[in-house]
Amino acid sequence: MTSTTTVAGRPQRSRLSRLIRELWFQVVLAAVLGIAVGILAPGLGEDLKPLNDWFIALVKMIVIPVVFCVVTTGIASMDNLRKAGRIGVKAIGYFLVLSLVSMLIGLVVANIFQPGSGLHVDPSSLNAEEVPKAATEHATFTGFVSSLIPASLLGAITGDAILAALMVSIVFGAALNMAGEEGAPLTRGIKALSDVVFRIVGWVMRLAPLGTFGALATVVATYGAESLKQLGYLIILFTATCVVYVLVVLGAIMRACRLSLFGLIRFLKAELLVALSTCSSEAVLPQLVRKLEILGIGRPVVGIVIPSGFSFNLDGSAVYLTMASLFLAQAMGIDLSWQQQLIMVGVMMLTSKGTAGIAGGAFIVLASTVTAVGHIPLAALSLIVGIDRILNEGRVFINVLGNAVAAIVIGKWENDFDTEQARKVLHSRTTTAPQAQSDTTKVGADK
Repeated sequence: MTSTTTVAGRPQRSRLSRLIRELWFQVVLAAVLGIAVGILAPGLGEDLKPLNDWFIALVKMIVIPVVFCVVTTGIASMDNLRKAGRIGVKAIGYFLVLSLVSMLIGLVVANIFQPGSGLHVDPSSLNAEEVPKAATEHATFTGFVSSLIPASLLGAITGDAILAALMVSIVFGAALNMAGEEGAPLTRGIKALSDVVFRIVGWVMRLAPLGTFGALATVVATYGAESLKQLGYLIILFTATCVVYVLVVLGAIMRACRLSLFGLIRFLKAELLVALSTCSSEAVLPQLVRKLEILGIGRPVVGIVIPSGFSFNLDGSAVYLTMASLFLAQAMGIDLSWQQQLIMVGVMMLTSKGTAGIAGGAFIVLASTVTAVGHIPLAALSLIVGIDRILNEGRVFINVLGNAVAAIVIGKWENDFDTEQARKVLHSRTTTAPQAQSDTTKVGADK
């Protein structure tokens, strides 16, 4: 009797121990604890903010080496350099279409549900000083182009500007490709460096629960439920729009690719949870690159689409921009015609690309658009600055998932995608980190 109980209990204990070792479960547990601390001990919750800051700093430390290794080796191993240009053109075209669709969805929802109507805010009662200084520092096109050019070749690799690092990586990979046998030893060295870098990524991601705990404890302690009553409708409406966008738009794209959207979400659950809790897309970029290679997407496609997508394909931010702009106009009692709204969308399409890679970019784009269009006073931004961090949850989730879908689309478009491998991975519920790491190395070598 005793032996039967012991034997029967082993599988249950084994399943529990496996669950505890899963990163996504640790992140969920940390999120629950962080919310509890923020509610029960708000003073302590505010003091835990450095935990999230430290985790984000560690991830940013490894982002550029990942981009450099993946992009350089991917292009260096190509048989035809024209493929790299083709991938880039297709990616930019896809990004522009999805950004426009996202903005129009936000525009339609805000016009139908009118989240800001009824507030009747007096412009003279607003305090422009509540708007962060960063939001008033508007980017220009020339400044954007200048940011792509690093001070030195090595400076781009050791800095923190993703787009500059991407450009240098493409140039470096193309030079290695054209060098042929003379560049082969250096290519092999970068591939070996890639294995080391991804091992460091694995170590850093094990700290994600600490970052999650600190981030949510701080958010709950800072904003609480009382401060959200007036703006709760906007939060609920934006969240619902994000859910519909994922199910309808991204779901339709995945069905066209004959793959499961929910399978992809399950496969990326750890990365999506980390992005949600830390409100940072960059926090999961290295791990996302690794996971998409496991999925069967070619390294050149992943290397070009993902880093550029995190600067140009921010669909969640696009939905936020139009909804937030109309919310402010409605709250101020300003009636914008459809012509004015479409002009605003056009301005956003430009300003959102001009602020690529800037921390808090969506809020800065909103400020740039408000100033450029001129219909809404800049001080109106103070209405939503307090909940911008909460609205960022939906933005980041769609940004990460949308870029994963973009990599799949471009991979299939380029015939550099193993559909059978993807189906096996997406239908498997037992993918573990050690297995994923070994598969990444194999995929990177095969591609």
